[in-house]
Amino acid sequence: MVDYTAEELFEILNDTDECPWIEAKGIGDTTTSIMETVCSYSNEPGLGGGYILMSISADGSATATTHYKIDPMPDPDKIQSDIATQCAGMFNLPVRPKMTVEKINGLPVLKIWVDELPSKQKPLYFTKKGLPSGALRRIGSTDQHCTDDDMHVFYQDSGSYDQTPVKGTTLADVDENALKRYRMLREKVNPAAEELTYNDSELLEALGCVNKENPKELNISGLLLFGSSKIQRSTFPMLRADYIRVPGNTWVENPDERFTTIDMRGPLILVLYRLVEAINADLPKGFLLPEDDVQATSTGLPTKALREAIVNALMHRSYREHRPTQIIRYDNRIEIINPGFSLKSEDKLGQPGSETRNPFIAAVFHDTNLAETKGSGIRAMRRLMEKAHLVPPTFESSRENNEFTSRLLLHHFLDANDLEWLKQFEKFDLADSQKQALIFVREVGAIDNTTYRQMADCDTLKASADLRELKGYELLISKGKGKSTYYIAGKALSTPPPAVSTPPLAFNTPPFDNLSTPPPGLSTPPPGIFDRISILNKRERDKAKVEAIIMDLCEWRPLKASEIAGYFQREESYFKRKYLSDMIADKKLKYLHPEMINHPEQAYLTNNRP
Repeated sequence: MVDYTAEELFEILNDTDECPWIEAKGIGDTTTSIMETVCSYSNEPGLGGGYILMSISADGSATATTHYKIDPMPDPDKIQSDIATQCAGMFNLPVRPKMTVEKINGLPVLKIWVDELPSKQKPLYFTKKGLPSGALRRIGSTDQHCTDDDMHVFYQDSGSYDQTPVKGTTLADVDENALKRYRMLREKVNPAAEELTYNDSELLEALGCVNKENPKELNISGLLLFGSSKIQRSTFPMLRADYIRVPGNTWVENPDERFTTIDMRGPLILVLYRLVEAINADLPKGFLLPEDDVQATSTGLPTKALREAIVNALMHRSYREHRPTQIIRYDNRIEIINPGFSLKSEDKLGQPGSETRNPFIAAVFHDTNLAETKGSGIRAMRRLMEKAHLVPPTFESSRENNEFTSRLLLHHFLDANDLEWLKQFEKFDLADSQKQALIFVREVGAIDNTTYRQMADCDTLKASADLRELKGYELLISKGKGKSTYYIAGKALSTPPPAVSTPPLAFNTPPFDNLSTPPPGLSTPPPGIFDRISILNKRERDKAKVEAIIMDLCEWRPLKASEIAGYFQREESYFKRKYLSDMIADKKLKYLHPEMINHPEQAYLTNNRP
């Protein structure tokens, strides 16, 4: 890594924002936050390490060229000593960062360099938490807690989870129709393939679908690819695919129109066809798929993109997670919610190369031409959607929730009315992706860097530059700070900007005082809520009691974080950190706008709310 000065790093921060190898930390950042970055830099394979700049924080009055400011550093020597002590004692082995105090604009800044550890010393982890969650990796510009899927990266084991034997299974549990379908598809790709001459048991062994120590016993890949629905139900009842039809554009928008669900389990090589056929029956006429046209040679552009999304879900999901893959059909989009975060960081999605969670399952899909060339699936989806004049698909990977979501919008973005509306901005000579951003803001109300980056298929730097340019033309206004920045309509945009989130309510009374009427600006909640809040202690330690009340509030109607905190007379930031983030991760709550987490009108509701 180049030995940058603190001033050079500060300039890079203002040009590109935080990146994989630079992290800005303010004086007010917690010890945990700093040590998590030390841990992730030490662990991330191939990164080489990274810089931390202390006393640098996001500038609330940021301009188009300045995003960070320098905070006063009261005692640089003490800060260095504290960090050195923490690095030496908080982990399973001591870390020795290089620290120097330099000046930027006459103010002291602490520059910290953390080396990547040798492979034999990884993973570094917090001793109090242990593995895997006590270890962190550097994913993009964030520090992410590790899961079981990360451990093989550090230990470089040659096995994979899909090779795990399934005790109690035999070759009699194989669905013969699945093997016949494999042979038929493989013969279309390569009629001379040697494995076509094998008998069934030899074929399963060649495909890596049986226990190497006991070839009469199936492993995970064999069970999922070729096992009958009966054996799958008896061994892994939650490893299935659910196709859910939802009326409207939001989750069960009308309580009188309940969604319908089709549960599908069985050999993956057959389930794929059943999923495509079920979705095909609900798609608009322009998306119809000719019978049996599922392989990668299909010319149906939108349907081919849909097929690729489903194949990716079946290939790359985490089968350690005992919950179904959900394919939700709304009126205007299809969402595929898959257990298991992406092993590739979001900013690298669509780039050549793949990181495969289930290599033996993936190999069968590739060999039968059911999947695109390795690493090209997402790029192919984007290309196909654009050729059909549809919005490129968007993706969201969450390590906290351990899931990956793909979204395919089913309406045309730049239709005749949109193009007519965009004529008023011709003087700005906008790129097509910037025009799409304006349409997106008009329809959705806001946009952030991640959403723009996926729509435009560009990197973070290009997305930031394009959005700042729109802000410079007063077409957009930025809200939030740092990584939470989003953009809403500016005064030069003909559509008035939507109302932003209600600011946190300020309260002078102590928390959890008796209430007979709701605080100013809040509507009256269900009966009994105030009584339950009033009996809580001022420093309530029973988290379950508070969460139960939050659940009842969000069951009543979707509520913003500021509203929820208002009922308890607490600060919004505290409540999000203490309760709401954990409840989202634990699936107790969900977002009203999952397509954009930083949506200015974001609210929380329960998963079972009709």
